[in-house]
Amino acid sequence: MAGKAEKKSNTRSRIISYVMNNENTSKVEISKNLNISMPTVLSNVNELMESGVLVETGEYASTGGRKAKSIGINPSYRYAMGIVITANHVGMTLVNMRSEIEKTDRVRMKFSPETSYCGELSILVKKFLEDMEEPEKLLGIGISIPGIISQEQHLVVKSHALKIENYSLSFLEQSFSCPVYFENDANAAMMAEDIHQYRNAIYLSLNNTLGGAFCIDGKLFSGQNQKAGEFGHMILVPGGRKCYCGKKGCADAYCAASALTDGKYESLELFMEALSEGNTKAQKKWADYLDNLAILISNLRMAYDMDIILGGEVGGYLADHMLALGEKVMEYNGFDRDIRYLKNCTYRKEASAVGAAKHFFSEFIKNI
Repeated sequence: MAGKAEKKSNTRSRIISYVMNNENTSKVEISKNLNISMPTVLSNVNELMESGVLVETGEYASTGGRKAKSIGINPSYRYAMGIVITANHVGMTLVNMRSEIEKTDRVRMKFSPETSYCGELSILVKKFLEDMEEPEKLLGIGISIPGIISQEQHLVVKSHALKIENYSLSFLEQSFSCPVYFENDANAAMMAEDIHQYRNAIYLSLNNTLGGAFCIDGKLFSGQNQKAGEFGHMILVPGGRKCYCGKKGCADAYCAASALTDGKYESLELFMEALSEGNTKAQKKWADYLDNLAILISNLRMAYDMDIILGGEVGGYLADHMLALGEKVMEYNGFDRDIRYLKNCTYRKEASAVGAAKHFFSEFIKNI
């Protein structure tokens, strides 16, 4: 009996996962694409609709017989929250079952390893969620942190950005009354993407610091010491600019968003405004930035031969500059005839928050 129940649970999980990654589908499509018999699909889909997990979203065009009903995930069935912790800010995002952002806010709050920070963060979260009509629908809170996370030891092994080492996450976890999950910021951003679309991919998180993540066969790859994807600290220019990690010439010093703002602009948005207005200094800096980014991209493509997703704050703007970037990448890579392996990120600003939150949807689906 246990085996039968487990098999049914696995079938349900596969169906829900498929529906979540296909905005509108039908029972016929589910049966065909998941190779599940139609009677099994009908039984499971009907039960999931009765419980409210799935809903009818409309009708397909008639092919002569009765119109097939399109079905989709019920976005309000459950929610999850994502928090992004940086050195000077806290970002909070509420996500529904369709991975749609219901609400988001960003508050200036300097990180501190003291327990008082945990209390302040707890107050911020309570205020953020106070207008949630059904708080029992919150599955948990995913927290994104710029650093190397040890899930087993439950600590931040090292974070240059937050200036902490071997920092226990226990106090932070205990600040909330619901389940909490911690993840590296770049890994979380990768998780925000559709892993069914990107089975094998690299994520470049081009924020104020440069992070990276691997997705291999639909799963995050962390490496032996949870350091896989630390592309920001690959040497790009030997003996070059000093990086915040202490080394010289790191990719972070040339390809992070901070390489563009560089103390002259309060935000990347202001830099991009200057660029669009034709500011010559901004144009020169942008051209140099794209050149350095093209070298990094070419090296990663040569090493891993995967799709490369351009994310983070800069990644959000690159969608309008792909031609210029592509031309530079082609100059450094004579093995690819096009740059279709370069992909734009799905979420321009809240990727890490969404990805950390989506962890709870994955767990929910596994155990349904």
